[in-house]
Amino acid sequence: MQHKLIYILLTLASVITYGQVNLSMDADKSEYAGKDIINLTIVLELNGSDLVQQTGFQLPDLSKFNIIGSGSVTNTVIDPATNTLITQKVSRIALEPKKKGKIKIGSVLVTVNNRIYKTEPFDINIRDLVDRRSLAANTSNDVYLNMEIEDRDVYQDQPTVAVLRVYSRNMDNLRKVKNIHLPKQDNINVHPISFDKSEIDPSGYANMPSQVLAMFMVFPNEAGYVEVPGVSASLSTYSNKTKIVSNKVKINVRKLPEGAPECFKNAVGNFNVNVYNASKEKPEAKKPLNVVVKVSGEGNLPDMELPKIAASPDYEVFAPKITSKVAPGTAGMKGEILANYVIIPKKSGAISIKTEQFAFFNPENKEYVDLGQKTLDLNAFSHDQIMEARSTVEKVNEYTNNLLETVNTPVLKTTSFKVKEKSKFHWNILLTNIAILISLFIAYLLFKNWQKKRTLVRETVPSKPLGSVAETEKEIRELMKTDINDYFGYLENLKDNGEYEKFFATLEELDEEVRSQYFQGSAMEFKTFLEKHKGSSVAEEYSKLQQKVQMEKYNPVRSAEGLEELLKTIVNLYSQISK
Repeated sequence: MQHKLIYILLTLASVITYGQVNLSMDADKSEYAGKDIINLTIVLELNGSDLVQQTGFQLPDLSKFNIIGSGSVTNTVIDPATNTLITQKVSRIALEPKKKGKIKIGSVLVTVNNRIYKTEPFDINIRDLVDRRSLAANTSNDVYLNMEIEDRDVYQDQPTVAVLRVYSRNMDNLRKVKNIHLPKQDNINVHPISFDKSEIDPSGYANMPSQVLAMFMVFPNEAGYVEVPGVSASLSTYSNKTKIVSNKVKINVRKLPEGAPECFKNAVGNFNVNVYNASKEKPEAKKPLNVVVKVSGEGNLPDMELPKIAASPDYEVFAPKITSKVAPGTAGMKGEILANYVIIPKKSGAISIKTEQFAFFNPENKEYVDLGQKTLDLNAFSHDQIMEARSTVEKVNEYTNNLLETVNTPVLKTTSFKVKEKSKFHWNILLTNIAILISLFIAYLLFKNWQKKRTLVRETVPSKPLGSVAETEKEIRELMKTDINDYFGYLENLKDNGEYEKFFATLEELDEEVRSQYFQGSAMEFKTFLEKHKGSSVAEEYSKLQQKVQMEKYNPVRSAEGLEELLKTIVNLYSQISK
């Protein structure tokens, strides 16, 4: 009888433990400061394979808080001792308090096997509350800045829109807020959307008039709770100028899902990659060509790492020049970014230019997209092949262009007469070239005839009395002097047309002309001459200019901005020397 009683008790104990449900909710602490985040943890544990959760967690009234983030995880294990299936679901909710004092958090409800379970309510205490608005130092009329972020639960590198409002009891103060400075921080990237002020809303917070000052996008680049710093502005009055700062806002930044491709870096949005040859000429071995990698789409476009051109023994690649054309969109910055590479093929024949593999995370579909590599197939010709492929008309055009380029005058923009390569034969172009050659020949004959007449006139003019050596040297220098303004205009035309080789050749010609005016042969002799007659500062500027010209001349990637700055230095220095 005693053995039967023990057996019955063990059976009842196993039945009780077999179908057990545990539900609890706890806060990480019971007392908080106003700036703290309240973390609630809800745990549901089901011991038994026949227990089925029929509803999700029914949360209590949380209207006294701002929900800034949430997440959940489910774990399932089998207890080896009792061979029981244990299912545990853990959910966390991050809250921001709206008011201070003691706040009651109610029960969480869940239905399991047609039975409702609930947690015990508990109280938390908020000691103080940081005002979300920032009070300006204006005793007569209060002015507040308030930064509002509606979506505070985003993925890493996914944008969220922030709105900056100003509040004041005196409507006249709204026009005095200026010089808005957006927040800067290492773990966020900020891009403005608009600084246009909205219409004044007379019924704002606490019946104070308000106005939207700015809208901007915030891209958090790290996971976790990220605090966006306040936006600063200046309040200008007749008596003083005061700095005011808005509130700070915390956002919950979710970590990107696992399973990212190896080539994924930090691109979040929806993008497309394209690579193409931007050079107009045929690819030639040992000659540079421009290859552009274009990334277009919408997302964290200005801040993401672009796919580079992969290295290869078939070509040499130089650092790119980045050009961006982006504007605010609905889901991030929208537009395109161009990476302009200079590539020099090392051999003739088929060459395959490949980019690095590129992948991005699409937050709308919550999945990774691997675009792989983009390939540009080119056929590089040797120099002999390109010369042989030219037609007779193209050879005549090249000869004419070379002749026009060698005309020694910086005034006539002869490069505008250069003939561009065409796929068809044009009689008009050929006749124009012949007419230009005949005109140049006639002009040459007229010039020689004019020279002969001038020589005869000089012979009939009586010789003037000889002056001193200094006067004679000055007279010769005035006769040899060239109007350097003609050179400046010609250099400006060459820069605008992108004819960099001709630009530096003309610059050397200008330097020789100026040195010859002062009877100086080399650059070092001319520098010594400048130190004696123009001062050491002018000589030092001349030496620095020569170094800067050499650097720009042999730079593999030239920019219009660099040549513009170089041309300004040339005009200032040579104008000062030729006075």
